[in-house]
Amino acid sequence: MGDPLNAREDAAEALGMVARAAGPYLDALPHLPVRDATHAHLVDDLDGPLPDTGDGTIAAVADLLRIGTRAATHSSGPRFFHFVVGGATPAAQAADWVTSLLDQATGLWLTSPLAARAETVVLRWLKELLGLPASHGGVLTPSATAANLTGLACARHWWAGRHGVDVAAAGLAGLPPMPVFSSGYVHPSSRKALQLLGLGRDVVRALSRDDAGRLDVDALDRELASSGPAVLIGNAGEVNGGDFDPLDELADLAERHGAWLHVDGAFGLFAAVSPRTAGLVRGVERADSVAADAHKWLNVPYDSGMAFVRDPAALEGAFGGWHTAYLPDPDDELVNYNTRGPESSRRARAFPLWATLRAYGRAGHRAMVERHQDLALRLGRRIEESPDLELLAPITVFIVCFRYRPPGVPESELDDLNRELGEALIDDGRVYAGTTVYRGKVALRPAIVNWRTTEEDVDLLASVVRELGGRLLTTD
Repeated sequence: MGDPLNAREDAAEALGMVARAAGPYLDALPHLPVRDATHAHLVDDLDGPLPDTGDGTIAAVADLLRIGTRAATHSSGPRFFHFVVGGATPAAQAADWVTSLLDQATGLWLTSPLAARAETVVLRWLKELLGLPASHGGVLTPSATAANLTGLACARHWWAGRHGVDVAAAGLAGLPPMPVFSSGYVHPSSRKALQLLGLGRDVVRALSRDDAGRLDVDALDRELASSGPAVLIGNAGEVNGGDFDPLDELADLAERHGAWLHVDGAFGLFAAVSPRTAGLVRGVERADSVAADAHKWLNVPYDSGMAFVRDPAALEGAFGGWHTAYLPDPDDELVNYNTRGPESSRRARAFPLWATLRAYGRAGHRAMVERHQDLALRLGRRIEESPDLELLAPITVFIVCFRYRPPGVPESELDDLNRELGEALIDDGRVYAGTTVYRGKVALRPAIVNWRTTEEDVDLLASVVRELGGRLLTTD
């Protein structure tokens, strides 16, 4: 088919094909297995030699729809409990189509006042929703990993400044190692951010008071007394048991010792939306930087993260300063968001956020947070009522950490049994939940975070776990 210029009249029809496929797919989504093994072979149809002249717009899109609607992991459906993966609310999903349709270059106000203004509005709405001070600076990022990178880059800029160095201009050469402290809940994304910043992923000292990883506040206090300027990483939501670091106490320590407090709130930050759970993140408003994902508990499409920094100037100190004649100078009113985060080329990820916040408001998102907690508690009751299941951690928000523990099976065999069960869940495909190791025990840790999930779905999860576990016992 050759030059896409010759296919410009196909654009509307191609988009129409996607729209016509969307209705049946979305209608079926609540009832589909998360992964259908009978369609797994279709992914091979993506392969082959690079076409010479091409098959044309309509044929290519038709093939992608044929393969994708069948062979995709239906992670946007209500029964994907593996990792912390949200869905896409109707407003957010439609707005994501608008994002692709308009295809804005959002790094500069000059290239898209629409996208820049949308981002400014969304950041303000998010601060209101999450209880963060209006004076905080912010930027949208691709993920919580990128948001952690953004916040910790600002921390590095602050820390180097305490040693008289502009690290953005001069780099880290000659500086001592930057002290970084956290609890045992520190997430790999924070370590990855430190790695990318040249500080080292193993620079973090995890001060834990037990085998769950809970923060040893007294030990941290002693370390800060002699460390000099330091960075603390508080964790608003731990991925295995769902626990939270005591952010208020961390903020007290940061103020007492002149440290920088960064909060990784990838999913847990949204506990602030409901009075039932807001106490879990009390103190986050006192942090120097905060990171979170929107494609988790806020249920907007991938990819979508956010970073907030108490001192807005720290963002441009860490990421601005292009010294290039063709780019505009910083402007507090007409914000160029590519000077406030790691990306220069950026898609307009503010649009889905704007749409979902506009569509459902504070009350709608509070209802979603509370419903997910209710569903987690319901699953917890099912576990406690079952003679062959064992709850391993208290339920805080939406993570339920438990294991299969049938009577008569020795403790020494339970880890292998639960590993096999995790693999069987994935192979079965009706529901998705993976394994982890919590306090030395192999466990399942489903995360209930999709806006579509209902009581029927969590009940099915418990039933399938028991069914597959029983099969494993009879085949061993």
